[in-house]
Amino acid sequence: MEPLATDKNTGLDPAELRSALDGVHRAGVPGVFAEVRAGEQVWRGASGVADLETGRPVETGMRQRVGSITKTFVSAAVLLEVESGRIGLDAPIGDYLPRLVPGERGRRITVRMLLNHTSGLAEYLPYAFPSLKELAPGSLDDNRFRQFRPAELIEMGVGAPATGEPGSTPGVYSNTNYLLLGELLEHVTGAPVEKHIARSVIEPAGLAHTGFPVGPRIEEPHSRIYEAMFGTIDPPRDYSVYEMSWVMTGAGLISTVEDLNCFYGKLLGGEIVSPSSLAQMQRTVPVIAQDGRLLDYGLGLYKTEIPGHGTFWGHDGTVWGALTMAWTRPDGGRQFSAAMNLARWAKPGTEGTPHPIDDALAALKLQALRGPA
Repeated sequence: MEPLATDKNTGLDPAELRSALDGVHRAGVPGVFAEVRAGEQVWRGASGVADLETGRPVETGMRQRVGSITKTFVSAAVLLEVESGRIGLDAPIGDYLPRLVPGERGRRITVRMLLNHTSGLAEYLPYAFPSLKELAPGSLDDNRFRQFRPAELIEMGVGAPATGEPGSTPGVYSNTNYLLLGELLEHVTGAPVEKHIARSVIEPAGLAHTGFPVGPRIEEPHSRIYEAMFGTIDPPRDYSVYEMSWVMTGAGLISTVEDLNCFYGKLLGGEIVSPSSLAQMQRTVPVIAQDGRLLDYGLGLYKTEIPGHGTFWGHDGTVWGALTMAWTRPDGGRQFSAAMNLARWAKPGTEGTPHPIDDALAALKLQALRGPA
Protein backbone atom coordinates (compact mmCIF):
# COMPACT_ATOMS: atom_id res chain seq x y z
CA MET A 1 0.00 0.00 0.00
CA GLU A 2 1.64 3.26 -1.12
CA PRO A 3 0.00 6.69 -1.51
CA LEU A 4 0.32 7.91 -5.08
CA ALA A 5 1.63 11.36 -4.24
CA THR A 6 3.35 13.32 -1.51
CA ASP A 7 1.00 14.77 1.11
CA LYS A 8 2.31 18.33 1.61
CA ASN A 9 0.53 18.74 4.94
CA THR A 10 1.96 15.65 6.61
CA GLY A 11 5.30 15.41 4.81
CA LEU A 12 4.82 11.78 3.82
CA ASP A 13 6.82 11.11 0.67
CA PRO A 14 6.37 7.61 -0.80
CA ALA A 15 9.37 7.84 -3.12
CA GLU A 16 11.73 8.80 -0.32
CA LEU A 17 10.31 6.14 1.99
CA ARG A 18 10.64 3.51 -0.73
CA SER A 19 14.25 4.54 -1.37
CA ALA A 20 15.11 4.38 2.34
CA LEU A 21 13.44 0.99 2.74
CA ASP A 22 15.26 -0.41 -0.29
CA GLY A 23 18.48 0.94 1.20
CA VAL A 24 18.09 -1.37 4.21
CA HIS A 25 17.67 -4.36 1.92
CA ARG A 26 20.63 -3.35 -0.25
CA ALA A 27 22.78 -2.96 2.88
CA GLY A 28 22.32 -6.66 3.66
CA VAL A 29 18.94 -7.38 5.29
CA PRO A 30 17.20 -10.15 3.30
CA GLY A 31 13.73 -8.71 3.89
CA VAL A 32 12.31 -5.58 5.55
CA PHE A 33 8.79 -4.18 5.73
CA ALA A 34 7.35 -1.09 7.37
CA GLU A 35 4.32 1.10 7.94
CA VAL A 36 4.46 4.89 8.36
CA ARG A 37 1.46 6.94 9.46
CA ALA A 38 1.33 10.71 9.11
CA GLY A 39 -1.99 12.23 10.01
CA GLU A 40 -4.58 10.39 7.93
CA GLN A 41 -2.00 9.18 5.43
CA VAL A 42 -0.64 5.62 5.63
CA TRP A 43 2.29 4.19 3.70
CA ARG A 44 3.29 0.53 3.73
CA GLY A 45 6.23 -0.94 1.92
CA ALA A 46 8.26 -4.14 1.70
CA SER A 47 11.66 -4.83 0.18
CA GLY A 48 13.54 -8.07 -0.35
CA VAL A 49 12.74 -11.70 0.35
CA ALA A 50 11.08 -13.67 3.11
CA ASP A 51 12.90 -16.88 2.18
CA LEU A 52 16.49 -16.96 0.94
CA GLU A 53 16.05 -20.45 -0.54
CA THR A 54 12.92 -19.87 -2.59
CA GLY A 55 13.12 -16.11 -3.16
CA ARG A 56 9.56 -15.68 -1.85
CA PRO A 57 9.08 -11.90 -1.44
CA VAL A 58 8.51 -10.28 1.91
CA GLU A 59 5.07 -8.64 2.30
CA THR A 60 3.81 -5.79 4.46
CA GLY A 61 1.16 -7.79 6.33
CA MET A 62 3.43 -10.59 7.50
CA ARG A 63 3.54 -11.64 11.15
CA GLN A 64 6.75 -10.95 13.03
CA ARG A 65 8.27 -12.08 16.30
CA VAL A 66 8.54 -8.59 17.81
CA GLY A 67 10.89 -9.33 20.70
CA SER A 68 11.02 -6.85 23.57
CA ILE A 69 8.19 -4.74 22.21
CA THR A 70 6.29 -7.34 24.25
CA LYS A 71 7.40 -5.42 27.35
CA THR A 72 5.12 -2.48 26.57
CA PHE A 73 2.13 -4.85 26.44
CA VAL A 74 3.12 -6.46 29.73
CA SER A 75 3.61 -3.05 31.32
CA ALA A 76 0.18 -1.88 30.17
CA ALA A 77 -1.39 -5.02 31.65
CA VAL A 78 0.38 -4.40 34.96
CA LEU A 79 -0.69 -0.73 35.04
CA LEU A 80 -4.31 -1.75 34.48
CA GLU A 81 -4.05 -4.00 37.55
CA VAL A 82 -2.53 -1.07 39.46
CA GLU A 83 -5.57 0.98 38.47
CA SER A 84 -7.85 -1.78 39.76
CA GLY A 85 -6.03 -1.90 43.08
CA ARG A 86 -4.81 -5.49 42.75
CA ILE A 87 -1.15 -4.46 42.32
CA GLY A 88 0.74 -1.69 44.12
CA LEU A 89 3.21 0.03 41.78
CA ASP A 90 5.61 0.70 44.63
CA ALA A 91 4.82 -2.47 46.57
CA PRO A 92 7.61 -5.00 47.16
CA ILE A 93 7.56 -7.94 44.78
CA GLY A 94 8.14 -10.15 47.82
CA ASP A 95 4.61 -9.30 48.97
CA TYR A 96 3.31 -11.20 45.94
CA LEU A 97 6.00 -13.72 44.97
CA PRO A 98 8.09 -14.42 48.08
CA ARG A 99 9.29 -17.79 46.82
CA LEU A 100 10.67 -16.33 43.57
CA VAL A 101 12.35 -13.29 45.17
CA PRO A 102 12.91 -14.25 48.80
CA GLY A 103 14.30 -12.39 51.78
CA GLU A 104 15.59 -8.85 51.83
CA ARG A 105 15.68 -8.51 48.03
CA GLY A 106 12.00 -9.36 47.83
CA ARG A 107 11.31 -6.65 50.39
CA ARG A 108 13.44 -4.02 48.61
CA ILE A 109 12.59 -4.65 44.94
CA THR A 110 9.30 -3.03 43.94
CA VAL A 111 7.01 -3.61 40.99
CA ARG A 112 8.13 -0.27 39.55
CA MET A 113 11.78 -1.39 39.69
CA LEU A 114 10.92 -4.47 37.66
CA LEU A 115 9.12 -2.35 35.08
CA ASN A 116 11.96 0.16 34.65
CA HIS A 117 14.89 -2.28 35.04
CA THR A 118 16.27 -0.79 38.25
CA SER A 119 15.75 -3.97 40.31
CA GLY A 120 19.40 -5.02 40.10
CA LEU A 121 18.32 -8.52 39.01
CA ALA A 122 20.68 -9.97 36.43
CA GLU A 123 19.82 -11.22 32.97
CA TYR A 124 19.21 -14.98 32.90
CA LEU A 125 20.01 -15.48 29.20
CA PRO A 126 23.75 -16.26 29.63
CA TYR A 127 22.77 -19.06 32.01
CA ALA A 128 19.96 -20.49 29.88
CA PHE A 129 22.13 -20.16 26.74
CA PRO A 130 25.68 -20.67 28.05
CA SER A 131 27.31 -20.63 24.60
CA LEU A 132 26.38 -16.94 24.31
CA LYS A 133 29.30 -16.14 26.61
CA GLU A 134 31.61 -17.22 23.77
CA LEU A 135 29.34 -15.82 21.03
CA ALA A 136 28.81 -19.40 19.87
CA PRO A 137 25.48 -20.66 18.51
CA GLY A 138 25.38 -24.11 20.15
CA SER A 139 22.84 -23.18 22.82
CA LEU A 140 20.48 -21.70 20.23
CA ASP A 141 20.23 -25.05 18.48
CA ASP A 142 20.14 -27.07 21.71
CA ASN A 143 17.19 -25.05 23.03
CA ARG A 144 15.17 -24.79 19.82
CA PHE A 145 12.40 -27.05 21.13
CA ARG A 146 13.11 -26.90 24.87
CA GLN A 147 10.17 -26.04 27.09
CA PHE A 148 11.43 -23.70 29.82
CA ARG A 149 9.42 -22.91 32.95
CA PRO A 150 9.42 -19.21 33.93
CA ALA A 151 10.38 -20.12 37.50
CA GLU A 152 13.59 -21.87 36.42
CA LEU A 153 14.64 -18.92 34.29
CA ILE A 154 13.82 -16.46 37.07
CA GLU A 155 15.87 -18.56 39.48
CA MET A 156 18.87 -18.19 37.16
CA GLY A 157 18.54 -14.40 37.17
CA VAL A 158 17.83 -14.06 40.89
CA GLY A 159 20.71 -16.39 41.71
CA ALA A 160 23.23 -14.52 39.56
CA PRO A 161 25.36 -11.65 40.93
CA ALA A 162 23.28 -8.49 41.22
CA THR A 163 23.88 -5.72 38.70
CA GLY A 164 23.20 -3.01 41.28
CA GLU A 165 21.28 -2.07 44.40
CA PRO A 166 17.48 -2.08 44.08
CA GLY A 167 16.36 1.31 42.80
CA SER A 168 19.82 2.55 41.87
CA THR A 169 20.60 4.10 38.51
CA PRO A 170 21.61 3.54 35.86
CA GLY A 171 19.50 0.43 35.77
CA VAL A 172 20.54 -2.59 33.74
CA TYR A 173 18.13 -4.08 31.21
CA SER A 174 17.11 -7.61 32.22
CA ASN A 175 14.46 -10.01 30.94
CA THR A 176 14.33 -11.50 34.44
CA ASN A 177 12.27 -8.47 35.45
CA TYR A 178 9.57 -9.11 32.88
CA LEU A 179 9.31 -12.85 33.53
CA LEU A 180 8.62 -11.88 37.14
CA LEU A 181 5.95 -9.44 35.98
CA GLY A 182 4.34 -12.25 34.02
CA GLU A 183 4.27 -14.39 37.16
CA LEU A 184 2.88 -11.42 39.09
CA LEU A 185 0.01 -11.03 36.63
CA GLU A 186 -0.81 -14.73 36.89
CA HIS A 187 -0.72 -14.50 40.68
CA VAL A 188 -3.16 -11.59 41.00
CA THR A 189 -5.53 -12.51 38.15
CA GLY A 190 -5.57 -16.30 38.44
CA ALA A 191 -5.37 -16.59 34.65
CA PRO A 192 -2.53 -17.71 32.36
CA VAL A 193 -0.61 -14.53 31.63
CA GLU A 194 -0.84 -14.85 27.84
CA LYS A 195 -4.63 -15.11 28.03
CA HIS A 196 -4.87 -12.27 30.52
CA ILE A 197 -2.82 -9.89 28.34
CA ALA A 198 -4.96 -10.85 25.36
CA ARG A 199 -8.17 -10.06 27.25
CA SER A 200 -6.98 -6.90 29.02
CA VAL A 201 -4.81 -5.24 26.36
CA ILE A 202 -4.73 -6.88 22.92
CA GLU A 203 -8.44 -7.46 22.34
CA PRO A 204 -9.65 -4.07 23.70
CA ALA A 205 -7.10 -2.39 21.43
CA GLY A 206 -8.58 -4.21 18.44
CA LEU A 207 -5.32 -5.90 17.44
CA ALA A 208 -6.49 -8.76 15.24
CA HIS A 209 -3.04 -10.07 14.33
CA THR A 210 -1.25 -9.89 17.69
CA GLY A 211 -0.80 -12.64 20.26
CA PHE A 212 1.49 -15.07 21.99
CA PRO A 213 2.48 -18.18 20.05
CA VAL A 214 1.25 -21.65 20.89
CA GLY A 215 4.10 -23.95 20.00
CA PRO A 216 7.26 -23.22 18.02
CA ARG A 217 5.65 -22.26 14.71
CA ILE A 218 4.01 -19.08 13.45
CA GLU A 219 0.80 -20.25 11.83
CA GLU A 220 -0.01 -17.07 9.88
CA PRO A 221 1.95 -15.73 6.86
CA HIS A 222 5.45 -14.81 8.00
CA SER A 223 9.04 -14.53 6.94
CA ARG A 224 11.84 -16.88 7.79
CA ILE A 225 14.18 -15.13 10.23
CA TYR A 226 17.98 -15.34 10.07
CA GLU A 227 20.37 -15.09 13.00
CA ALA A 228 23.99 -14.02 12.37
CA MET A 229 25.16 -13.97 16.04
CA PHE A 230 27.60 -11.14 15.33
CA GLY A 231 29.08 -12.92 12.36
CA THR A 232 29.68 -16.24 14.11
CA ILE A 233 26.82 -17.90 12.17
CA ASP A 234 27.84 -17.54 8.54
CA PRO A 235 25.68 -17.80 6.57
CA PRO A 236 22.96 -16.70 9.01
CA ARG A 237 20.71 -19.55 10.17
CA ASP A 238 16.92 -19.78 10.02
CA TYR A 239 15.33 -19.70 13.48
CA SER A 240 11.74 -19.00 12.44
CA VAL A 241 10.64 -22.29 14.06
CA TYR A 242 11.50 -21.88 17.73
CA GLU A 243 9.90 -22.65 21.10
CA MET A 244 9.50 -19.23 22.74
CA SER A 245 9.12 -20.28 26.37
CA TRP A 246 12.68 -18.98 26.89
CA VAL A 247 11.42 -15.40 26.90
CA MET A 248 7.62 -15.35 26.67
CA THR A 249 6.58 -12.25 28.69
CA GLY A 250 9.94 -10.65 27.99
CA ALA A 251 9.92 -10.91 24.21
CA GLY A 252 7.56 -13.63 22.97
CA LEU A 253 4.79 -11.69 21.22
CA ILE A 254 3.90 -12.00 17.52
CA SER A 255 2.39 -8.98 15.73
CA THR A 256 2.36 -6.93 12.52
CA VAL A 257 3.67 -3.45 11.77
CA GLU A 258 0.08 -2.26 11.34
CA ASP A 259 -0.99 -3.61 14.74
CA LEU A 260 2.07 -2.09 16.42
CA ASN A 261 1.29 1.38 15.11
CA CYS A 262 -2.32 0.93 16.19
CA PHE A 263 -1.25 -0.18 19.67
CA TYR A 264 1.21 2.62 20.34
CA GLY A 265 -1.16 5.19 18.89
CA LYS A 266 -3.90 4.10 21.28
CA LEU A 267 -1.53 3.79 24.23
CA LEU A 268 -0.15 7.32 23.83
CA GLY A 269 -3.67 8.57 23.10
CA GLY A 270 -4.87 7.41 26.51
CA GLU A 271 -7.11 4.64 25.17
CA ILE A 272 -5.42 1.66 26.85
CA VAL A 273 -4.32 2.88 30.29
CA SER A 274 -5.45 5.98 32.15
CA PRO A 275 -3.66 9.31 31.67
CA SER A 276 -2.13 8.99 35.13
CA SER A 277 -0.84 5.49 34.33
CA LEU A 278 0.56 6.73 31.02
CA ALA A 279 2.35 9.50 32.90
CA GLN A 280 3.94 6.85 35.12
CA MET A 281 5.01 4.88 32.05
CA GLN A 282 6.72 8.00 30.72
CA ARG A 283 8.73 8.72 33.89
CA THR A 284 12.19 7.72 32.72
CA VAL A 285 15.43 6.67 34.34
CA PRO A 286 18.78 5.89 32.69
CA VAL A 287 19.06 2.19 31.81
CA ILE A 288 21.98 0.37 30.19
CA ALA A 289 20.69 -1.70 27.27
CA GLN A 290 22.06 -5.12 26.35
CA ASP A 291 24.06 -3.54 23.52
CA GLY A 292 25.55 -0.94 25.85
CA ARG A 293 23.35 2.01 24.83
CA LEU A 294 22.05 4.28 27.58
CA LEU A 295 18.26 4.46 27.33
CA ASP A 296 15.78 6.94 28.80
CA TYR A 297 13.55 4.11 29.99
CA GLY A 298 10.11 4.39 31.52
CA LEU A 299 7.77 1.56 32.44
CA GLY A 300 7.95 -0.78 29.47
CA LEU A 301 8.71 1.88 26.88
CA TYR A 302 11.41 4.43 26.19
CA LYS A 303 11.94 7.56 24.15
CA THR A 304 14.06 8.55 21.20
CA GLU A 305 14.81 12.05 19.98
CA ILE A 306 14.78 13.17 16.33
CA PRO A 307 16.64 16.51 16.20
CA GLY A 308 14.29 19.23 15.09
CA HIS A 309 11.29 16.90 15.18
CA GLY A 310 10.86 16.14 18.86
CA THR A 311 10.43 13.08 21.04
CA PHE A 312 9.01 9.73 20.01
CA TRP A 313 7.97 6.89 22.34
CA GLY A 314 8.03 3.17 21.73
CA HIS A 315 10.32 0.19 21.93
CA ASP A 316 12.45 -2.07 19.78
CA GLY A 317 13.14 -5.75 20.15
CA THR A 318 14.94 -8.80 18.87
CA VAL A 319 14.66 -12.54 19.11
CA TRP A 320 16.88 -15.02 17.31
CA GLY A 321 16.77 -13.82 13.71
CA ALA A 322 14.29 -10.95 13.94
CA LEU A 323 14.49 -7.22 14.67
CA THR A 324 11.47 -4.95 15.09
CA MET A 325 10.97 -1.32 16.09
CA ALA A 326 7.96 0.91 16.69
CA TRP A 327 7.94 4.67 17.39
CA THR A 328 5.10 7.14 17.86
CA ARG A 329 5.04 10.90 18.39
CA PRO A 330 3.18 11.82 21.62
CA ASP A 331 0.32 13.44 19.69
CA GLY A 332 0.02 10.36 17.46
CA GLY A 333 0.57 12.46 14.36
CA ARG A 334 3.58 10.51 13.15
CA GLN A 335 4.23 6.77 13.57
CA PHE A 336 6.74 4.26 12.25
CA SER A 337 6.99 0.50 12.67
CA ALA A 338 9.46 -1.72 10.83
CA ALA A 339 10.33 -5.41 10.84
CA MET A 340 13.49 -7.15 9.57
CA ASN A 341 14.39 -10.81 9.17
CA LEU A 342 18.06 -10.57 10.16
CA ALA A 343 19.55 -9.93 13.61
CA ARG A 344 23.02 -9.24 15.07
CA TRP A 345 24.86 -8.67 11.79
CA ALA A 346 27.85 -6.70 13.11
CA LYS A 347 30.98 -8.75 13.82
CA PRO A 348 32.85 -8.48 17.15
CA GLY A 349 35.54 -5.85 17.25
CA THR A 350 33.70 -3.43 14.97
CA GLU A 351 32.52 -1.07 17.74
CA GLY A 352 32.68 2.49 16.54
CA THR A 353 32.61 1.41 12.89
CA PRO A 354 28.98 1.59 11.72
CA HIS A 355 27.83 -1.36 9.64
CA PRO A 356 26.07 -0.42 6.38
CA ILE A 357 22.86 -1.91 7.78
CA ASP A 358 23.07 0.37 10.83
CA ASP A 359 23.51 3.42 8.60
CA ALA A 360 20.63 2.36 6.37
CA LEU A 361 18.32 1.73 9.34
CA ALA A 362 19.16 5.11 10.83
CA ALA A 363 18.33 6.75 7.48
CA LEU A 364 15.00 4.88 7.27
CA LYS A 365 14.05 5.84 10.82
CA LEU A 366 14.93 9.49 10.22
CA GLN A 367 13.01 9.61 6.94
CA ALA A 368 9.98 7.89 8.45
CA LEU A 369 9.76 10.11 11.53
CA ARG A 370 10.77 13.51 10.20
CA GLY A 371 9.44 13.42 6.63
CA PRO A 372 11.07 14.98 3.57
CA ALA A 373 14.27 16.91 4.15
